[in-house]
Amino acid sequence: MAEDEKKYSKQLIGKTVVSKTGKTFGNVGDLVFETNSGELIHIILGSPTAYSKKLELEKSKTGESLIPFSAVIAMGDFLVVAEEDII
Repeated sequence: MAEDEKKYSKQLIGKTVVSKTGKTFGNVGDLVFETNSGELIHIILGSPTAYSKKLELEKSKTGESLIPFSAVIAMGDFLVVAEEDII
């Protein structure tokens, strides 16, 4: 991966999370990663929308909604996720 293609976690925090059909889930509140490998595991939703609250998303131990990072298909101004990989 070229240096200019790298994304740092601080660049992802606060970005809006949307599905590829345009449904808004909330924003990136925090990230969960594997400490040994650095692999990103989950996105913790900050300010979840009414739509995302209706879905049966996985929850953290503290009740925060989680989206598997493997569902992310694009990162730019928004984080675009494949909704079928979430629910």
